[in-house]
Amino acid sequence: MKLSGNTILITGGSSGIGFAFAERFIKAGNQVIVCGRREQALQNAKEKLPSLITRICNLDSESERVALFDWVTVNYPEVNVLVNNAGIQQRFNVRKADVRSNWSYFRKEITTNIEAPFHLSMLFASFFATKEEATIINVTSGLAFTPFAIAPIYSATKAALHSFTMSLRHQLSDTSVEVIEVAPPAVNTDLGGAGLHTHGEPLDDFADGIFQGLKEGKKEIGYGTSVNRLRMSRDEVDEHVENMYKATKNTIE
Repeated sequence: MKLSGNTILITGGSSGIGFAFAERFIKAGNQVIVCGRREQALQNAKEKLPSLITRICNLDSESERVALFDWVTVNYPEVNVLVNNAGIQQRFNVRKADVRSNWSYFRKEITTNIEAPFHLSMLFASFFATKEEATIINVTSGLAFTPFAIAPIYSATKAALHSFTMSLRHQLSDTSVEVIEVAPPAVNTDLGGAGLHTHGEPLDDFADGIFQGLKEGKKEIGYGTSVNRLRMSRDEVDEHVENMYKATKNTIE
């Protein structure tokens, strides 16, 4: 994808990976719109990046996703890049999870991580196909390839998004729309809760690495430990998942 002169919508762009991407896209000469559900977080992001355009949106809501698409395409018809970045991660023991009375807590992870990026990708696909150049970037995870057993829904949702992204790339291959997958490793953000990823890759180093991958024209971009996961054999995956579970299972017991 071209790295300047775009109008870019980033979901979940007020903090973490999404905000780091917004910083770099703005620095490269792009107009950037970010959406999120927390007004204060969006205000804080705009204070740091005054040129940032913000929009409150609850991506769990079908009607709000449609409203977001309509608002962006009417007010910023030059939009040509969508970054599906918003996501949540929940760690739990399936035997202790209160799914009888609190299934909505777990369904939220599915809706945010699968339904929202699927829906937005499909909303923007035809619109983008009319552009000279356009890009859809889906942020999955190294866990799409090697599931983290204590975050089973998160891992499964990212695997689903990886599969969808591959299909989307093929379906749009005869259009002007480029489809890119970014598969982060653990990155030092507040994903899943403050302090859970302090041993992850430094956020700025990660974001710089991803932008290097974009410059090189890669379609699947990993970083750090996620690079090897994208091409692991099934036997290597099984061994990796087992070792990760043994090292972390006590945290959910």
